[in-house]
Amino acid sequence: MELLYFILCSFGLTQILVYGNIFNTVRPKHHFFHCTMCMGFWTGVFLWSINDLTELFNFDYNIINMLLLGCLSSGRSYVVSTIFRDEGIKHEFKQQ
Repeated sequence: MELLYFILCSFGLTQILVYGNIFNTVRPKHHFFHCTMCMGFWTGVFLWSINDLTELFNFDYNIINMLLLGCLSSGRSYVVSTIFRDEGIKHEFKQQ
């Protein structure tokens, strides 16, 4: 259950940082700040670094956990952001 909480928190935080209108005036124009994979990785690292401050999840502090949770956050944020958009679930029909 801890991993599910971590994934949901990292996805939510990544979405807010990348797409939130509140950050439009302060968000730099650099690609990094508009990429769910890039921001997702650092969101995962950030959540790992503060996991002692929450009861939702608790992971050991070591470099391997940091890298794995960063990668998990990056991948999951990218996959979920390609499926769900502001308009709802994204669907495409390709004609063969």
